[in-house]
Amino acid sequence: MLAWIPLFPLLGFLVNGAWYAFGQAPRGKEKAGALIPGLIASFSIFASFLVSLVLFLKLQGLEPEQRIINQSLYNWFSVANLHVEMAFRLDALSAIFSVFITGVATLIHIYSIGYMSHDATPGKYFAYLNLFCFSMLMLILGASLPILFLGWEGVGLCSYLLIGYWYADTLKASAGKKAFVVNRIGDLGFLLGMFLIFYSFGSLDFEAVRSIVVGTAHGEGTIHGVGQGTITVICTLLFIGCMGKSAQIPLYVWLPDAMAGPTPVSALIHAATMVTSGIYLVSRLNFLYSLSPTAMSIVAITGAVTAFFAATIAIAQTDIKKVLAYSTVSQLGYMFLACGVGAYTAGVFHVITHAFFKALLFLGAGSVIHGMHDEQDILKMGGLKSKMPKTWLTFTVGLLAICGLPPFSGFFSKDEILWQAFSSPSGSVILWLLGAVTAVMTAFYMTRLYSLTFLGTPRFSENRPHTGAKVIPHQSHSFPHDGHGHGQSHESGGVHESPSLMIIPLQVLAVLSFAGGLIGIPHFSWLDHWLETVIPTHHAVSSGTAPAMEWVLMGVSIFGAAVGMIFALKLYSNLDLVSHLKTRFAPIHKLLENKWYVDEIFNFLFIRPIYQLSLALWKGFDVAVIDRLALSLGWMSERTGQTVRVIQTGSLHVYAIMTLLGLIMTVGYLMYGMA
Repeated sequence: MLAWIPLFPLLGFLVNGAWYAFGQAPRGKEKAGALIPGLIASFSIFASFLVSLVLFLKLQGLEPEQRIINQSLYNWFSVANLHVEMAFRLDALSAIFSVFITGVATLIHIYSIGYMSHDATPGKYFAYLNLFCFSMLMLILGASLPILFLGWEGVGLCSYLLIGYWYADTLKASAGKKAFVVNRIGDLGFLLGMFLIFYSFGSLDFEAVRSIVVGTAHGEGTIHGVGQGTITVICTLLFIGCMGKSAQIPLYVWLPDAMAGPTPVSALIHAATMVTSGIYLVSRLNFLYSLSPTAMSIVAITGAVTAFFAATIAIAQTDIKKVLAYSTVSQLGYMFLACGVGAYTAGVFHVITHAFFKALLFLGAGSVIHGMHDEQDILKMGGLKSKMPKTWLTFTVGLLAICGLPPFSGFFSKDEILWQAFSSPSGSVILWLLGAVTAVMTAFYMTRLYSLTFLGTPRFSENRPHTGAKVIPHQSHSFPHDGHGHGQSHESGGVHESPSLMIIPLQVLAVLSFAGGLIGIPHFSWLDHWLETVIPTHHAVSSGTAPAMEWVLMGVSIFGAAVGMIFALKLYSNLDLVSHLKTRFAPIHKLLENKWYVDEIFNFLFIRPIYQLSLALWKGFDVAVIDRLALSLGWMSERTGQTVRVIQTGSLHVYAIMTLLGLIMTVGYLMYGMA
């Protein structure tokens, strides 16, 4: 039964792939609507959700030490001492990931039916979406590192396919390629770490490696036959892979560009699938990371710096999806900060709550884009509260959750991370301060987005024309010019609320964003007890930390979020003042608006030199040396052949005479030698 969790979306991919290949309208015409492929894909992932929920409840009914379900399908491959089974394992960690991934993905699939209702190739879109979910489920359910890596590479492939879904647009195609290439850099670290694990422990099975580590650990990270230095190298290499998949400095640059894909894809990537895989891996291997203080420090510092850095960029962005993208990078930094100080459960807790409110925010942004006829610039919005009341109300819940105000879900998980960063023996005041300042900035830039989008007076024409109805033929398909297939149905018209297929998922996610934090209330956390068999409690409060300090820091956190929100509301109620401040602090604003010029720096230091080196090798070595050498050898072969061919007359008489002459010469030579 366990194998059906990933198999259902795989079947959906195959059926929708066939629908795309054989079941759509003739070439050159707009394809059938998204309803049929959307229902197929939605039922597929919903079936996975039901199976995940049933097995989750089954595990909950067992004793903690018995909460594990294994299923081996077949022997995948065997090489020397390496034997890898196509096996799945469901335990407390993978079970909760499976439930929230399939649940959130189901809502995103349903939302996509409305959002992509006029897309040119809905069968392809939903096939890719199902394949994405299949890959993520393989990642979390795999019983060994090779199975996890299979899903790891699968989500990388699907991100490329979905980010560059509208590949007729060069910028969108380039964004997909950028995501693919950057992730390959991180994956090299993952592979090296996996090879070193097998070399050190003789196995790649999670349970086998855990048994070896837990059973033979001595002192500070010294395992029988494996030094602490090796453990540090393993953890660091694996974390490089996490930096790519989960968008940490310096490999975060692909994630903001991933906004080129359809908005539901952005929601799926940012909320429930690909970017959470790094946190899953570190949490799954917590028994290794906890033995290396150095590796944990690398994880914590990288997470804290990433959270702060991405938040500074989000402050100055005007594309509604880009603001949310940098917000995701920042929130992922929080999750790694938690893992780096040993609070793995707090990191997983934030993964869950973030899945709810970030999916809500992205889908809410998609509803705004849909209602605004593909407009994404928040400076050209305003006053949408009255035009799109349902979207506004649900988006408000998402705002309060990400800003961390009680009793919304984001408050509990974010505050737990900040407390652990302060009080953990491996934490520090500096880590807490970076996290706390980031929380204030988060409240500011998210309220800025909210104010410019929903509040104030409209900054658009009431009957604004649709800017992206034009369709460009490309090969055998048609693609919306602006990249939003849903927009084709509206040649012109006023701003409007989204259809029910898009609003209902928003409402469900709003409820989860409000109440989702109840599973991890500090000191009464159901999640702590649930994950204890997979993630033992490593965290202990540092000596000298007063118990009342937790309440003090909680108050500081709430006060900071409130100040950030109030300041943003006051500031952006006066756009003339905002314009004046932009002019006065133009260098700083330009720096943040251009994202600290990181892409330009990478282009100067790496991309351009590699490109120039490639040109030099092509023209100076490949063409000048290899091609000339190959042509010279070809010329010599041709001339040799033409010379030798003169004795190939095709006459049997000539061949007989030549053979006779050869025999006479041979016999003569032998007789001469005997004499």
